[in-house]
Amino acid sequence: MKKLLFLLLPALLLSEDLKSLLELAKQNNNLLKASQISVSSKEKELSSAQSNYYPTLDANAFYKRDDKATPFLPGTTYGAAAKVGFDVYDGGKKSYTKKQKRDEVSAAKFSYKENAKSMLLGITEDFYNLKSLYASLSAREEASYAVKAQLKRMQAFYAAKLATSDDVDRLQSAYDRNIYVIESLKFQILSLKKALELKVGSSIQMLDDSKFKKVLTQESAELDSIQAMRSNKNALNNLSETIDSYYYPNIKVEDTYTFYGYQDKPTFGGQPIKQLDSQNTIMATLNLRLLDFGTLREQKEALKLQADALHEQIIYKSKEQKMQLELSRKRIQTAELNIKSSRSALKAATSALKTITQKYNAGIVDNVVYLDALSSRTEAKSLHEKSLNDLEIAYAIYYYYNSKNLEEYL
Repeated sequence: MKKLLFLLLPALLLSEDLKSLLELAKQNNNLLKASQISVSSKEKELSSAQSNYYPTLDANAFYKRDDKATPFLPGTTYGAAAKVGFDVYDGGKKSYTKKQKRDEVSAAKFSYKENAKSMLLGITEDFYNLKSLYASLSAREEASYAVKAQLKRMQAFYAAKLATSDDVDRLQSAYDRNIYVIESLKFQILSLKKALELKVGSSIQMLDDSKFKKVLTQESAELDSIQAMRSNKNALNNLSETIDSYYYPNIKVEDTYTFYGYQDKPTFGGQPIKQLDSQNTIMATLNLRLLDFGTLREQKEALKLQADALHEQIIYKSKEQKMQLELSRKRIQTAELNIKSSRSALKAATSALKTITQKYNAGIVDNVVYLDALSSRTEAKSLHEKSLNDLEIAYAIYYYYNSKNLEEYL
């Protein structure tokens, strides 16, 4: 017993349960990382919108040379200037822009949550489907061993002239068919395992058993995808309000301080003409859009229509969530009934195979009856294991449409 545990220890250490795979995916999945970067990008845009409330400070330098200087102005002028600007009133543009960016951050965060939950649901389905394939492979290999043993036995009988070539050929055909099915299952397992590794972002050695808590909660939250659409709708409404700011007076104050330097200063009567060494200029500007032939109005209406389209999508998605919740409950009920049915079928098929094997070895029934019984038992075992995994998938889908975090229910 100790030797067996020692041999199994490396496999146990390398096995992964579903919860650990979900945690790995949240850390390693490139699509989720991209979604997180999108959130950071929107947060930077919000920070930029908040900075718009502060004054601006600009600095510049200049150099001017005239080929034909006048008697009273130098031919070459150079200098530097600093300008402070402040928007006294912008018609509410900055306020609505800030609200728009805040809504876009909210939408990006909800989109990230939705992408994560959707990705984790896909990983969960792959996990249990992969376990079902492993169970089918195990059942097929077990059946293959049984057929191979009977084939060797029948070949010995044929060599002793106690069986016909048809008996051997039929068992050989069944064995070859099993080998083909086994190789096909191995390819399916490899394909699904590679897809799962891509989503998880890590190699997988073995899958450990994982079970969901079986809780039918009555409290369901709105899907993150719907909340993301609500935030995008609000962002569009706030963006449309910024357009109105162009119809209001826009007042800006600027203070510019400039230093001047000269070459080839002009003179009068042998004395240099005095030039400005510095200048401080204060300027207030008022801008008001008087006529644009409806350009801004059309832009605002276009944004309103986009918001209305999102509103209709929100209504549809809310109905869809309610429908999927009802279906997910039915899916759980169906899976539970399937477990009960498949358990009974497996029990009956196992008992029948045991009896028929004894009769076959005694020569009471032929190999056709034996192979049918073996096939029935193999299929029943695969279906029973699949029904157990289907129940876990059913609960995962139920929790997903209740907008729950799957890892919290493992």
